[in-house]
Amino acid sequence: MATFHLQIVSMDGLEYDGQVQSVSCRTVHGDLAILARHCNYCTAVGMGTAQVVLEDGSVRKAACIGGMLSVMDGECRLIPTTWEWSEDIDLERAQAAKKKAEERLAQSGISERELKLAEAKLHRALVRIGTAGKQE
Repeated sequence: MATFHLQIVSMDGLEYDGQVQSVSCRTVHGDLAILARHCNYCTAVGMGTAQVVLEDGSVRKAACIGGMLSVMDGECRLIPTTWEWSEDIDLERAQAAKKKAEERLAQSGISERELKLAEAKLHRALVRIGTAGKQE
């Protein structure tokens, strides 16, 4: 299968730099897969599990939270706000964050801001749990 250059740079530094068969992630418009020879493109990244099919056909997954993705002249750059490879996710920590967010959501009398914040924390925890559980 044809390959292309992918660079993933998060706030923590360079996460990946090399040839891949594909990269897929959730964008603000829905799920997206980039293959070799994709047209030039730029979009905001949403929150979900990203999948990278490496040059040798092996698959790596990561929790990808926010950011930008661009394809320019055959090269793809993914700049996530948060990027955690599935094998690096602390499942116990993610489960604790999920429980804490659910407890917060169950409280009565919380403000609209606190509600949205708890919902976002719950969503992030669920993405991490789902990504860690989807290891192959």
